[in-house]
Parts: sequence; C-alpha cells; structure tokens
Amino acid sequence: RRRHDHSPLHIVGSTVEIVKSTKFPGVHLAEDLTWSLNNSTITKKAQQRLYFLQRLRKAHLPLPILTTFYRGTIKSILSSRITAWFGNCTASDRKSLQRVVRTAEKINCVSLPTSNPAGPGSTRSRSRQSSPARRLGMTRRQKDRKVRSSVLLEITKDFKDPENPEEREKKHKEQELKPLYKELLYTIKHRLGKPTSNEEYTTAQLQDYIKEAFRMTDDEHKSLSEKVQGTMRPVYCLKVTVKEAKGILGKDISGYSDPYCLLTIMQKDKQAKSSTLSSKPQKAVVKDSAEQGEVFQTDIKKQTLNPVWDETFKLVFEDISSASFHMDMWDKDEEVSLAQKLDEFRTNFHGLKRMIKDAKKEKGTDDFLGNVVLKLQDLHCTEDRWHILEPRTETYPDRGQCHLQFKFIHKERDDSMSAGRSAYVNYSGILQQFVQAHISKQQDSSPWKGELCGEGTTLLEHYAAQNDISPFLQDLAKWVAYSKLYQSFEVDSKVLFQQLTSIEYHWDQQELPYQQKQELGDSLHGFLQYGLCLVSKYRDIFPPTAKTTPRLQTLLRVLVQICKTRAFRKLNPAQFDLHYEVSDAVLSGTEEWFNIKKGLHQPMTKDLLETTVSALARLTREVQEDISFTKDVWNKVFVSTVQLDVFTVVYQKLDSLLAEELRSTLAQVENNMDQSLANSLFPVYQSLQAIHKEKAYLQRREKPLLLTSFHEDFREALPYWLSKAFTTTLERVEKAVQVDQLQPLQTGSVPIKHSSSAVDLAACVQPICQLWEQLSWPDSEEGFMLMVKLTEDICKIASTYCRLLKARVKELSDNSDPGSAANMLCVVVNDLEHLRSVLNRLPQQLNWVGLRERTRNVIGETQFQNTLPSQLQHTQAALNREIRSAVDTLGKKMHTDIEKYVRRMATRHRLPSRSTEDAVDPLMRYMEEELKYMNENLVQENFNSLLTPLWTSSLKILHQVSQQEDSSVVYFQRLQFTLQCLEQCFHAEGNGLPLETLHTDEYKTLKGHLMLNSMSCQQLIEKFFERKVWEQKVCHGEKYGAVTLIVSYLRSEEKLHVEVLNAVQLIPLDSNGSSDPFVQLSLEPKHIFPQVEPRCTKIKPCDLNPLFEESFEFHVTLDQCQSAGACLFVTVLDHDTLRSDDFEGEAFLSLKAVPGVAGGGAQNPTPAQIRLPLLHPKPNSENTLKLLEARKGEREAQAFVKLRRQRERKSQEV
Repeated sequence: RRRHDHSPLHIVGSTVEIVKSTKFPGVHLAEDLTWSLNNSTITKKAQQRLYFLQRLRKAHLPLPILTTFYRGTIKSILSSRITAWFGNCTASDRKSLQRVVRTAEKINCVSLPTSNPAGPGSTRSRSRQSSPARRLGMTRRQKDRKVRSSVLLEITKDFKDPENPEEREKKHKEQELKPLYKELLYTIKHRLGKPTSNEEYTTAQLQDYIKEAFRMTDDEHKSLSEKVQGTMRPVYCLKVTVKEAKGILGKDISGYSDPYCLLTIMQKDKQAKSSTLSSKPQKAVVKDSAEQGEVFQTDIKKQTLNPVWDETFKLVFEDISSASFHMDMWDKDEEVSLAQKLDEFRTNFHGLKRMIKDAKKEKGTDDFLGNVVLKLQDLHCTEDRWHILEPRTETYPDRGQCHLQFKFIHKERDDSMSAGRSAYVNYSGILQQFVQAHISKQQDSSPWKGELCGEGTTLLEHYAAQNDISPFLQDLAKWVAYSKLYQSFEVDSKVLFQQLTSIEYHWDQQELPYQQKQELGDSLHGFLQYGLCLVSKYRDIFPPTAKTTPRLQTLLRVLVQICKTRAFRKLNPAQFDLHYEVSDAVLSGTEEWFNIKKGLHQPMTKDLLETTVSALARLTREVQEDISFTKDVWNKVFVSTVQLDVFTVVYQKLDSLLAEELRSTLAQVENNMDQSLANSLFPVYQSLQAIHKEKAYLQRREKPLLLTSFHEDFREALPYWLSKAFTTTLERVEKAVQVDQLQPLQTGSVPIKHSSSAVDLAACVQPICQLWEQLSWPDSEEGFMLMVKLTEDICKIASTYCRLLKARVKELSDNSDPGSAANMLCVVVNDLEHLRSVLNRLPQQLNWVGLRERTRNVIGETQFQNTLPSQLQHTQAALNREIRSAVDTLGKKMHTDIEKYVRRMATRHRLPSRSTEDAVDPLMRYMEEELKYMNENLVQENFNSLLTPLWTSSLKILHQVSQQEDSSVVYFQRLQFTLQCLEQCFHAEGNGLPLETLHTDEYKTLKGHLMLNSMSCQQLIEKFFERKVWEQKVCHGEKYGAVTLIVSYLRSEEKLHVEVLNAVQLIPLDSNGSSDPFVQLSLEPKHIFPQVEPRCTKIKPCDLNPLFEESFEFHVTLDQCQSAGACLFVTVLDHDTLRSDDFEGEAFLSLKAVPGVAGGGAQNPTPAQIRLPLLHPKPNSENTLKLLEARKGEREAQAFVKLRRQRERKSQEV
C-alpha cells in the first residue's frame, strides 16, 4: 500500500508528536502494531539478568534461593502483562522467550517441558517472517494454530509457580538421566575394540564414573544395571571402509593391474577347517575358506597401480576374541583372443616373460596381489590408517599399502532403553551431562577449556562408534552442547571456535539430515543473539583486565566465524551484517549502561542543587573512565576482530547522552550560582575536559559533537574557582608560617637548608598551576585574562609570605640568643631564595610560551610583556630587596668583627716577637669559622651574595687602616699578607667567589698601595727607575731634544761600551740664545753599582746640536746589568762657569735592552744605536718619592729624594 501523510494533530494548541514506538504502561507499542519490539525488549532484559543468576549458581547458592531469584527478576519480566501481547506474537518471538526459560532452568539444574509440543523428531511448519530481535532474516514457515496454542499453554505453564525443586529434579532424572544412564550401561557391557587413548579402563571404573556423573545412588545403579542385563544383545559388526591403495604390483602385460578386494571375517574354527582341507599353502584363502554369503567384494579398478575405492562394508561377527579380519587383493584377469594376445606382445615386447607365465595359468584365473589379516581384538573401536599388503611368498615382498577405516558398530541395538530417541539425541545428552559434571568438579573458577577425563572421552567414543554417529554429527552435538553450556557456565570461547572450524570442515563432506540442519541453524542463531547480548554488556561481563579481555576477543572471533561459515550462509540466506549488529548492540548497551549509572547516582531528593550537581559529577567521572577504558582496552579488541571502531561509536553516543544530562542540570543552577555550587561543578568540568581531550582519537565524525563548547556553560562558575584557589592557598601558607620554627629541614651529607614553610609554599602554589592545566580554557583571549589573574594571585601570595616570614623571625628572635637568631635569619634568607626559585619556574610551569602562541592574533607583544612578565618582575624585585636586606643584616656583625681584628693585628707591629703570620692568624680563624657557618646554613646563592659585600667591606677596612701615618714597612707587610689571606679565603680554591669578582678596581688600587709601602728603600728606588724606563719607552716627542747612543755589552770582558754620538734640538739656556752642553753618564741604582763612577763628555760651547762621538766603558757584571731597575742614566747639562750647571734633560736606558745583556748573549754582539728623547720630571708626581720621603730615619732614602727634588726644581714641567 501507498503510505499516506497525515496532517498533524493539535491538542490544546500543541502539536502531537508522531513517534515510531512508545511505552504504555510497561508495554512497548510499535507503529506497525506488532509485538516484536516489546518481545525483544523483554527478552533482552531477561537475558541480562541471566548473567547474575549464573554468578549466583557459581557461588554454589542453594536451589531455593536461585528459584526465588528467578521468580523475582526473570519470571516477573517475562510474565508482565502477558495476556495482552502473547496471543499475537510470532513464532520466533515465542521461541526467544522459551529460550530464556530453558537457559534459566539449565543454570538451576531443573527441567521444564520441552518447547516442541509436537514431540521429538517431528517436523513443524514455521512462518517466514523476519524478527527484529534476531535480525537474521531466517526463512521459516508459520506454525498452525494447534502448535501456537500448545506453545502458549506451555510457556504460561512455565510462568506458573514451579514445582518443588526436589520433585522437579526427581522428574528430570527419571525422564532424562536414567534413559541415558541405561544407554551408557549398555555401551559399557557391549563395548568393542580398544579406546583411542593409551589408557584402558575396566568395566567397574567406567560404571563408577557414570554413576558419579549422573548422581545415581547404589540402588538406582543396581536397578538400572539389572534392566540392562535383560536387554537384547546387539549384532556385532565391523564397519570397514576401503579407501585406496598405492604402490601395488603390476600383473598385466601392460605393467598395470585391475585390482579388486575381497573382505571377510573368519572365526578360529573356520580357519582351522580351511587349513585341514589342503596341506599346501593356498593363496585364495578368502575365496576358498569363507562361505559365499560372508565375502564382500569391491569394484574392479581398471589398469592402475593406485586404485581408489572409498567403499564401505559391514561385516558381522560373533566373538571378537576368536575373529580376525581378512582382506585379499586380486588382479582381475579376463579371457582374451589370440589376436589380442599377439597385439599385446607387439606393443609390449618386454612383457614376454609375464606373457609366458600368463599362458601357463588356467584360463580366467586372477593374480594374487597381497592381503591384510588383522585380529579384531587388536583393533581400536575407531581406526583409520594405512596397512602393508603382505605376500604369500618371498618372490615380491614389497606389494604396496592399502588405506582402511574400521569402526565397531551395533546392528539391531535394543532401543527400548531411551524411549525411541535417536542415537544423536542421546549422544548430545550424554555429552552435556559429562561436561556439566566435569565443570562442577573443577576446583578453581577458570573457564572450561574443552577437556574431559579419560573415562568420559572413552565412553563418548564407544557410544558414537557403536551407534555409527559420524564425526560431523559428533561435532554438531558438541557445538550445540557447548554453546548452550556457554550461557550457563564458564566455558572458554576457544572451545566454540574449534567446533565451528570442525563444522566448516565437514560441511561439504557430508549432508546433514533436515532436522539437524534446523538444529544447527537455530543454535547458530541463538548463540549470535546471546553473543550480541553479551557484547552489549561487555562493560560488566568483560571488565578491562588481562584475564577477561582475551575472552571478549575470542567471543567476537566466534561471532565472526559463525557469520563466515558456509552452514550459516546456507541456513540463513538473508543478508546479515555483523558489523552493524555489533555496533547496534554496543549503542543499545551504552545507552542502557548510562541510564543505569544515572539512576544509581540519582539523589534521593532533588530539592538541593548541590546533591544534583554532585550526582552529575559522579556520573561524568564514570563516563570519563568508560571512554578511557574503551580507547585503551576495548577498542583494540573490536577493531582486531570485527573492524569496528567502538571508541568512536561509544564516544559519540555518550557525548549526546551526557550533553543532554548536562544541559538539564545546569539549567537548574542558572542564576543560583554560589561558592558551594561552583565547588561541586568543578569535578564536572574536570571530567568533561578529560573527555574533550579524548576526541582527538576519533576516527570519523558522522555528526558534530554536542560537548565541543561545554566550557561556556561554566563561565559563571569560573570566578568562584579562582577565588577558592587563591583563598585556600593563602590559608595554607599562613598556617605553614605559623607552625614554622625556622629550622633547616635536614642536615648531614645532603642538607636541606630551608624550613618547612618554604616547602609548603611550593606545594601550595603548585595547585594554582595545576588549575591552569585543568581548566585549559579554549578561548585564547579569556585564557590570557585568566593567566593574568592567576599570576597576580601567585605574586600576592609570595608578597604575603615574605611579610609573614619577617614577622615570624622577629617573633622568634626576641626570646632567643644571638646565635639562634643568626641561625633563624639564615633560614629566612634560604626560604626567600627558595621562593625566588619558585617564581623563576612560574613561566615554564604556566607555559607562557604556549599561551603567547595561542594569543598572538588577539594580544599584542607589548601588551603581553607589560602585563605578565612585568608583573612577575616587580614581585621578584621586591623579593630581591628583602633578600639583600636580610643578607646585609647578617654581614653587619661580620663587618664590625673584621675591622676589629684588622686593627688589632695592625697594632702588633710594636711587638717584634710576633711574626706576620701569627698576627694575621686570629683574623683568619675568625673568617674560617664564620664563613663555614654561613656556608652550612645558607644556600649557595645566598652565600655568594653574602660574600660579595663582605669582600667589599674588607677592602674598605684595609684601605682605611693603610692610610695611617708613621707606619713602618712591617705594618704594611702585615696588611699586604692580610689581603692575600683574605683573597684566598674568599676564593676558597674556586668554591667561593670567582677571581673576576674579587679583583675589583678597589682591590687593585689597595694591592698596589700596600705593595709599595711594604718595599724597602732600595726596592722603592729600583721601582722608581723601572717607572722611569717605562716613561722613556712611551715617550714619543722630543720636546727637550734627544741624545743618540751606541751601546753594547761584552760578556767575556764584562764591559759595558757606551758611545755618545750627538745631541739634537737642545733647549737654549744661556742668555745668548744657546747652550754649552755636555753629557753625564751614570749607572743606577747606586746600591747595585756602588763602585761605578759617573762619566762626562767634553763641553761643546754654543751648540744646540752638539756632536760628541766619545766612548766610555763600564766594568760591570752581567748579574748587575740584569738586576731590577738597572739602567743607564743619561743627563744633558748646560755648563755654567760661575753658577751650577743648568739642566737640559735626562734619559733612561734599561740595561736589559742593551745588546749582549738581552738575547742569547753572543760573543761579539752588534752595537745598537739608540736615540733617546730627553725628559723633564714632573714635580710631586712620583708616589715612590713620596714613600721614600716619608721614611725620615733612612739616610739613603733621604739622599735619593733630595737629588730628585733638586732635579724637579730645575725641570720645566709644571
């Protein structure tokens, strides 16, 4: 029919919504007026509760409790309003309901009437209808009304109050177990052949095993054994399948044979009879000794050496102990004409010998190829292997092999024991009972892996062989039994996987009967439905552990394997998309899980907003954990098995569900925000933030996510969160300072020099940094403002900490001795340094670099730098001032003590008995003790900051002391030694201040001053001449003229040769505008050259550029020439007759620069011509002269100073 669009219906001005289904009251009504949706919902709920019933059964709870649980949780769901909907259910829906009931009864180990009212083995018509619950599109025919009425009567009967558990168990034993028990007793009594396993069991062992497995009493066992004894004996048969042969002899002229086989079973009496008929050996044992009706023959295979027969025969025998199996293989020979013989001879000349032999035979006699003789008692109940063809003579010992299959079966087996049920049904029941007994005996709770004990395996093997149950039917029975047990017990999914593989292997090799096909189809369908139900509940059934996750993976592999099998595609021709079904199951299970969690966390009363928000926080946290587990654990399983990205499916579903719940809850909070509500909302935001980060792993997005902009809903609560973080941190800092005793946390080899409050401060500031990470505010501009606020709060906390710490140290120091006060002050300095390190790490912890990249398009560089860095730098500057203030306080006492020790040491020059080292020793001991104490109690940064001002103040003290008048050389020597010791002390072999920091300008000035004052007169004179030599070198002009000399030194003669060549540009000193110059030569200092007299040149009157060309020799040693300050002192004078000579200028030549003194010391050095500018000394410019002048008691010094002062008075320099 064509679908019509109806106009919308309006009630009281509101449009009535058109939906596909609705729930009223407790019943799901669909738009197509069918009950499939209602039945699938009921079935799903009931199947979910079967899991808990199974867990109770594993806990070995008594049967009454299990029955009560069944009534209250499963039966109540199935029977809810059954009179309204059951009459119009489809057959598939009823079967789904019945399957739930049967599963529950198997878990409880009680029986219910069969769901097939037409009886076992009957063929019922089914309706061809697709069930939404199954979604398999299986082709079925509709049941007739009688069947429908019987099923209705049966299910409603199940929903009534169950019988007494003891009576139900007794009934189950009578109807189900005892017939199977008799079948097993019959099998044990008439078992034939050895078991496949190596271990054989006696009759008593096998009977004891089944007695325990079926829970039979001794009386029941005895009664059933007597009944089996009275049953009819079966006919014993050996089922033989001749498969093929290989490598047989070629008896024909062509080199091939026409083989066929004769098979029989011979008893001992017949064998003896055949042996007495003829005394010579016979080849045709089977032909001659067996009766005609007891011999079976295979087909004849023409012209082959590797025949394939694949023919099966059933050979009857009476006594296995006296019977043996005989098989002869013959080559069929037929009568041929002479022309055919000649033709064969022409085509195969090499077969002449064989042809002659063939001519000797009787006409139509077959050739013997070999035989196989086996005693029946040596065979296994089922055997499949190759047998060697034995010869009768040694002519041709190697006659090939034959592939035979044996199976001991029963013909005319007494079927009165199992009430006419087929052997396949009995085999399935026996198998299921054995497995249940084996699982119940397991000590641990590990899943059953498909193994049975030896007795059970032997009995199943004998029963299948005696009833000629094919391997395909055995595997089918195992699959049906294991798939049902999987729903009630812990069965490893690998067992099911193995059975599916076996069914797939046998599918094309053997055709199943119709009834078994239907059973296989129903079983595959049922397990798919159950597996999809488990998949929907994977969170509860397969938690993310190393033990359960592989079980989920194996289950999914089983579902995939079911859909891949040819049996499933044949029995269910409709298209079935497992990927879609698993995805739908995951979606429905996710929604149900979310609703369950929502109900669990729902508060009892909704009056308080805080309880509602707290419930939302717990729900969001569970959703976050579920998404995390889905991504890390379950997604790998689903992708590897069914190629389903379950993480994306679950994330999108939970995103929509959680978004709806979040909007409804926050709508109640709107305009009612306060601190307590904001605190309750923060865990919700954290969980949503974690969920939002997981979206990066989504593979595809079919629709936009609803929680993308979730942060906008929390903008109202953001100020409360910041205020809470700041207030909480500030309170913790205040408490930390209040309990701080300002003692180092740890001493010893690895000391911790700050106190407990510094550690608490770092721990208190860390949550604020974590708050930034937890917020991860996506809006870049708002994020920048948020960072400004957080930085400001941290700076306020740091300033508050400094203020509280100063008040605390003042409070504790008032009642303490000076040493303890100093200790506490050191700890305070360390605490402040620790705070500075915390602030230095702040940009990295808050990731300012990442924030700058995010805000580059909305915040300018100038604005960024003027806000965040400047704010932090201001706080750091204030903190540095506090540290310097504290360090200065520590250094004040040391400054006073150092000055006291220095002045005391300086006055000891009056005590000649004490050496300089002894005089400095008290100061150095004090410095060592104090600096060691400071190093132990201050961190390295603060210790270095203390050393620098101490070093500066020490230099000032030494400088002040060195300025005293009337100080002797010893006094300055002690000061110089003190400076050296202090330098070593502050440097501490590289562990203290670096030399670059120590060698300041003040240090260099003081060092030079002390060094000069520590010298003797002679050393000062030497220093004077060294200075003059240096001035001579750096002088480049000839303001006062110049003098030219030729100098050399002969080491062999120890003679210094000086030739005065000329003088130029002399200044006129006479009234006539000229001068009368001459040159005076002397070697200085006098204390180095005491025996050398000065030499003078001739006077050159009225000449400003005189030419002298006069030579002089001085007898001096090389050591004298290389002494400090040794020089040639050249003085140019203007000769006056009535007055003293006028001063033209002076020059200084270092003897170390004279050839023969410097260099390698050649025997005849080349004289050097040197032009020396004339100099005039500057009055009062030489510190050396001042020092010499101050030494009044030394005549040598005073005489030298007098000469120099006279020269300065004649100098034209100002």
